[in-house]
Order: sequence, then C-alpha cells, then structure tokens
Amino acid sequence: MPGAMITVATTDHLIAGAMGLALGLLVGIQRGWALRDWAPGSRFAGIRTFALIGLGGSIAGVLYDSARAPATTLLVAICVLILLGYERTTRENERIDGTSGIVALITLVVGFLVGSGERLLGTAIAVVMVLLLAMRTQLHGWVRRLNEQEILSIARFALIALVIFPLLPDQPFGPYDAWNPRKLWLVVVLVSGFSFAGYFAARILGPTRGIIATAAAGSLVSSTAVTASLATKMKEGSESTMILAAGISAASVVMFVRVLALVGVLAPVTLFELARLVVPGMIVSLILTVWYLRRAAREDGGKGGHDVEVRNPFDIGPALLLTLLVMALTVAARWVLDHYGDQGLALVLAISGTVDVDSAIITIGSLGPAVLPPKTAGFVLAIPVVLNTAFKAVVASSVGGWQKGRHGTLPLLACALPVILIMLILR
Repeated sequence: MPGAMITVATTDHLIAGAMGLALGLLVGIQRGWALRDWAPGSRFAGIRTFALIGLGGSIAGVLYDSARAPATTLLVAICVLILLGYERTTRENERIDGTSGIVALITLVVGFLVGSGERLLGTAIAVVMVLLLAMRTQLHGWVRRLNEQEILSIARFALIALVIFPLLPDQPFGPYDAWNPRKLWLVVVLVSGFSFAGYFAARILGPTRGIIATAAAGSLVSSTAVTASLATKMKEGSESTMILAAGISAASVVMFVRVLALVGVLAPVTLFELARLVVPGMIVSLILTVWYLRRAAREDGGKGGHDVEVRNPFDIGPALLLTLLVMALTVAARWVLDHYGDQGLALVLAISGTVDVDSAIITIGSLGPAVLPPKTAGFVLAIPVVLNTAFKAVVASSVGGWQKGRHGTLPLLACALPVILIMLILR
C-alpha cells in the first residue's frame, strides 16, 4: 500500500509538472507571436522562457508542503530573474513592455497553483489571460470608442457591483422581515448589468448590422421600448415592415430568455415550472422571426438600418426606483398572502408586471422558496409574462397603426397563445 501511494503521488507530480509546462508554453506562444516583429534578443522572454517559468512554478507548488524552504527559494529566484529581465529590456529598448513582465509573474502563479493541486483554477487563469492578450487590438479599439460619460458609468457600475454589494448584510429586516439588503441591492446590480450588456451590444454591433441585431441588443434593456420604437418606424414607413416585424419578434425571444435568466438567478427552484410554461411561446417567437426574415428577403428595398434607441444604462435612477417598487411589492405580497392567499398575490404581481415583468420576478425571488411552492410560483410568474406580451401587442398596434402595426401585434399575440393554453392544461 505505501508503495502504491508513492506511485500515485509521483504520477500526480508528473501531471502537475506537465500542466505547468504546457500552460507556460501556451502563454509563450501568444507572447512570441505578439512580439514577433521585435529584433532577436530585444524581447523580455520567449516561448521557452515562459514554458520554463510555468514549469518552475509547478515544481515549487509540488514541493511547497513538504519542502517549503526550497520551494520558496525557487519562487523568489524566478521572480528576481523576471525583474532583472524586465529592467534590462526597459533599459535597452526605447519602449516599455510592462505586459510581458506581468504575464511572466502570473504564469509563475499559474504554475504554482497547478503544482499545489488547484489545477482548474490555474488553467482557467492561464486561458483567460491568453484570451485577453489575444484581444489586444479589439480591446484598444473599444477603448478608443468610449467617451468620458461611458468611462465614468463603467466605474459607477463597478462600484455598485464589486464594492457596495459584498458589504451589505445578508439578513431580513423590516415589515414581515420582507427586506434583505443584499438581495435588494442585487436588483440594482442585475438591472444595471442587463442595461450595461444591452448598451454595449448595441454600440459594438451598430446600425449597419440591421434591425434584428439592434432590437435584440436593445431588448436586454427593455423589450417594450424596442417594440414602441419599431412600431413607430412601421407607421413612418421608412423601413421594411417585414424586417421591423422580425425585430419585434426577436425582441420577444430575448425577453423570454432574459426572464428565464433572471428566474434562474433569483428563484432557481421555480425555473423548471416557469420554463415549461413559457418556452413554447419563446419557440413560436423564434419561428415567426425566421418567417418574417424570409419574407423580407423576398422583398425589394429592405433596409434594416435603423438603430433602436437605448437609454443610457448607467443612470442608476431607474434601478433604484425598481428596487423601491420591489420593496413595496414584497411587503404587499406578504400581506396579501396572509389575508387572501395565492390568488391575491397573483393579482398583485400581474398588475405590476404588465409594464415591467422584471419587478414581478424579483418580488417572487425576494419571497423565498418556502413562501410559494415552485409550481404555484411558476404560474404566478407566467401571468405577468403573458400580460406584458399582450401590453406590447397593444403598443405595436396603437403606435404603428393597425394597417402596418398588426405585423408587430400578431406575432406577439401568437407567442402568448401557447403559454395561455399550457397554463390552462397544467393548472
């Protein structure tokens, strides 16, 4: 038995060393390609050096528990060599390549993690680092296109998500113990995060990618706003009606996906019950999107260049207002449950979710799984989804006029119909 344990340990050590070498080699290949135009001898380190740094880190990780002094000596020696190499490269070249020095240190850490048993973490760090290094041109291009307001907004989002959120207490307080500071602030983070993603998706894709791309990106912020914007274009007749109808259907698909994603985060035990009710509606929306796109392809003069306007996602005001709404709805929902049961709760959430379905989802998530059974919660959430879809259908026909707006209204009603039928069958 002792011999077998030694064999297993030795095999693990060899695997750790091989992984450290391989990850260092991966990093070295990227740096070698990125600095391929530099003169020989002027680069901070090459493929072999990065591979050896990863190997050295993994050896130190393997030895650290049983021989801490030699492992520490090896780590310090490699760090000193990295610093000396960075100093020489900076002195002999007229440009400073700080990236390679930092990458070398992180490669050493990656090797150490792999050697000490944290193989998944070490591998993930190495892969993400190589991906970031490979995206140098794209990242620089994105930064050049940012304006001062967007930089400030990104900093604000980082503040609310990475600084304030972890500091808030995770315990209930208030009437009926309905409010949890961390969960309430999660509302702000999620709303801002969805807006953040939608805003930059629209910025990156741009109007040249057409109605579908910008409608899908904009619906991450508000599918109702997208529907109203496209219905206005239908009335004006400045774009292909079929393309605009496809955009409204695509926005509906994204709305369903966003709803399921929110439920998966805030009320995961309800996800299956809600999914079996609303996924058929999402499939119908997807089919209608493809159908309208094919009709548009047969038309002459389809343009598809309108950019759906999306509000600045970093205005924290709407997120805070939604949080206040959720606080009020949570207390109201618990009071209604105490006095009128599940049917009264469904009525409260249906009314609030008609215009903003996210508020109903967040309210259900704040109630907790013990308050409502998953099946009941799924039905309660499906109601505002249907009503919100019907509300957008009314918006499409009223804003766009029935003659043209019906092409936005009918697909919305069509995707709500299977949800209603399944709710009637499974009730």
